[in-house]
Amino acid sequence: MTQPGRGTPIGFEQDIRPMFRTKDRESMLKAFDLFDHADVVKHADAIVGALRSGQMPCDDPWPAAQVDLLQRWIDAGKPA
Repeated sequence: MTQPGRGTPIGFEQDIRPMFRTKDRESMLKAFDLFDHADVVKHADAIVGALRSGQMPCDDPWPAAQVDLLQRWIDAGKPA
């Protein structure tokens, strides 16, 4: 997956949503929808915390670059 460089705008639909797999979404649907911008915005800090601690995803951890991209998106105001 190609990630936007620093200074490049990050969007939910183009950059963040594709990092979540269908099985990630299905495992979290009772709490929130990882494919829904509003849900991810509402739970963004908890999601990034769970990714950093290894609680998410349920199998292999995300590469540090993906966690960093999610944090950059949060820091940019969580744009759609």
